Amino acid sequence: MPVTVSAPTRIDLAGGTIDIWPLYLFHDGAMTLNAAISLRAHATVDARTDGRIELRSIDTARHVGADHWSALDGEGDLSLLARLARHYKVESATVVTRGESPAGAGIAGSSALTIALCGAFAQWTGASSEPEDLLRVAKNVECQTIRVPTGVQDYRPALYGGVAAVELRVDGIRRVALDVDPHELEQRIVLAYTGAPRNSGTNNWEITKRHIDGDPHIFDCFERIRDTAVGMRTALQRGAWEDVGGYIATEWDNRKRLAPGVTTPAIDGLIDRAMAAGATAAKVCGAGGGGCLFCYGPPAARPAIQAALCAGGAQLLEYRVEAEGLRLG
Repeated sequence: MPVTVSAPTRIDLAGGTIDIWPLYLFHDGAMTLNAAISLRAHATVDARTDGRIELRSIDTARHVGADHWSALDGEGDLSLLARLARHYKVESATVVTRGESPAGAGIAGSSALTIALCGAFAQWTGASSEPEDLLRVAKNVECQTIRVPTGVQDYRPALYGGVAAVELRVDGIRRVALDVDPHELEQRIVLAYTGAPRNSGTNNWEITKRHIDGDPHIFDCFERIRDTAVGMRTALQRGAWEDVGGYIATEWDNRKRLAPGVTTPAIDGLIDRAMAAGATAAKVCGAGGGGCLFCYGPPAARPAIQAALCAGGAQLLEYRVEAEGLRLG
C-alpha cells in the first residue's frame, strides 16, 4: 500500500530568525509565534518491483533515480529528497512530492516538505516516528542541504499544526499551543505572493554572522524582536486584535533594520497599497527579500486590501489556519 502524507506550511507572526541556534541563547525569553496554514506539502511513497529508488518533484518537474538508495547523489538534483532517502535507507520505491505554496514563498514550504518526507519514510521503513526524532532529522538534513544553519520554528507547525509559541530556552525548545480563535485571525490576515522568490538561507546567514561577530545594531534589533513576540503572544491570547496589529507593525519595523535586503521597492509598494486600503500593519513572511507578505487589518477592510494587492500585481493565496499538522494516510 502506498504511504501518502502531507504537512502544513506556516505564517510567522513574530520572532523569526531569532530561532536560529545559537542566536536565541543571547536573548533570554526568546520565542517565535506562528500559525500553521492549509497550504500543504505532499509526498507519496509507492512500492516498486525492480528494486530501484525514484524521486520525482512535480513542482520543479525534476526526476532522479538510482539502483539503490546508497547511490543517490546528495549534492545533485533533488538533494533534499536524496539525503532523506539515504538517511532512512528507502529501498524499491517511487517517491513523488508536490507543494501547494509558490516556490520561495517564505512560508516554510521546504520545512513542511521535509517533515512530510520524514513522516513518510519513517512509516515506510519502520524507523522511529517519535516527534523529537522527526524534528531532529528534519532540521539536520535541511541544514546539510542548504549549507547554512536552520531555525527551529518551521518544523513545528508542520508537525503539530495550530497557532503556537515556540519558546527558545537553554534547556531545550518548547512548543506551547495558544488558545486563539482561528477564524478571527483569518479574517484579519490577507496573504499574498509578491511574485519574486527569496533565498532565506542567504539572508539569515548574513544576519547570523553579524550577530555572532558582536554587531550591537543587530543585537538591539533582536532584543526588540524578542520583546515584540512576547507582547504579541499576550495580545493574541486576550483577543486584543488592535494590539496584535500594533505588534505586527513593530515587528516589521525592526525586521527591516536587520539588513537592507529584507524589503524591496516592490514589497514597499504593495504594503503602501494595502495600508491605503485599510490595513493597519504588514510584514513579509520568512527572511524577506521576496516571497509572501501578509497584511493585517479589520475584517471589514479585507476585500479592499485584497483588491489593492491584486492591483499591485500580487497573487492572493487562499488559506485557513490549519489545526492539523502532519497527516499520514
